[in-house]
Amino acid sequence: MKKNCLSFFYLTFSLLLSVPAFAAEKTQRIEDIDFSFEGPLGTYERNQLQRGLQVFTEVCSGCHGLRQVAFRTLGDSGGPELTPKQVKAYAAEYEIYDPELDDYREGRPSDKFPVSGIENAPDLSLIAKARAGFHGPYGTGINQLLKGMGGPEYIVNLLKGYTEEEKEQAGTTLYENKYFPGNWIGMAQPLWGDDVEYIDGTEASIEQEAKDVAAFLMWAAEPKLNARKEFGFTAALYLIVLAILLYFTNKKLWANIKKRQA
Repeated sequence: MKKNCLSFFYLTFSLLLSVPAFAAEKTQRIEDIDFSFEGPLGTYERNQLQRGLQVFTEVCSGCHGLRQVAFRTLGDSGGPELTPKQVKAYAAEYEIYDPELDDYREGRPSDKFPVSGIENAPDLSLIAKARAGFHGPYGTGINQLLKGMGGPEYIVNLLKGYTEEEKEQAGTTLYENKYFPGNWIGMAQPLWGDDVEYIDGTEASIEQEAKDVAAFLMWAAEPKLNARKEFGFTAALYLIVLAILLYFTNKKLWANIKKRQA
């Protein structure tokens, strides 16, 4: 009886381990992407964020919302850094529902991006942080911690991972994607290359567009990243200087006692 129980335990344990391994084999390994904001001293690149905003506006915003982001933050330092005039003009392109008027009005810098009007289309405000857990040994986040691989890498790989294969399932069209868990996703391929005409003249390849919009979505999720890193660096430098001063102070205080003991 005891032997049978042990055998059952080992079999169950083996099956539990094999489930994530099998699922991981079906999904392509996430490819690491170099972003300017990675590392302890990394910062957002303003031009890339502006290009990413353009991709989001012209491609993604048709289906997805950005409800946690206010238009005014597009002019903040460390972000896309649009001028006040540009922020006002950009906000005016959106129609915002005003409960006081019980009607739609022109957007203002103080307003937030509208929510998605399409059912099951996720809001992208925090998507770069939400998808960070997909990396490492089947979702443990190890690669994010050790290699800096997180949500932005997942977004880039996902946008580039379509195979142009599709199938019908329960009346819904699914699209094959090498990087989506299970390999089939309900979102059609959004980027094809040359989807936008960049204002700065950058060539709009699929990879370039994917990197730019991923960087923008990372900023949407972590708008104060530059400030936090700057504060952290300043604090670390302060602690190093303080440690040095304490070392020499301690050495000076104990110098006479050490001479007597010698």
